[in-house]
Amino acid sequence: MTSEALTRKAVFERVRDAFVEALGVDEDEVEPTARIFDDLGAESLDLLEIVFLLERGFDIKIPRGGVKEASQAGIDPSDYEVDGVLTDLALEKLRELMPEVEPEEIVPGLTANDIPRLFRVQSFVNIVLHQLAEKGQPCEA
Repeated sequence: MTSEALTRKAVFERVRDAFVEALGVDEDEVEPTARIFDDLGAESLDLLEIVFLLERGFDIKIPRGGVKEASQAGIDPSDYEVDGVLTDLALEKLRELMPEVEPEEIVPGLTANDIPRLFRVQSFVNIVLHQLAEKGQPCEA
């Protein structure tokens, strides 16, 4: 990665390229709102390759289980899940963490194992933007 500032558009394009490479899909299929599993046909192992490509391409470290861990931050475990199902408090936190997901998709009955199915291409763009900002490399509009 060069030292010049990245734009949000450039970040999206590089994230899109990682999805194209990992999944063998066409560029035009990789839209910000595309669901990783349902729309692009990714499988769990594909996520590992996508994360690897993004980490290498942006020189960042993407925490494994980061969305789940972030959604649990500040919540007592007994207030996060009851009998394997996310509580209303956990669902509210997920809606805050994942503004790219339509709120009506984050519904009662969701489990922690369901969280990856919510991922959009924009989820990965947001993660990359966050990690770059953490490194002191915020992106321009």
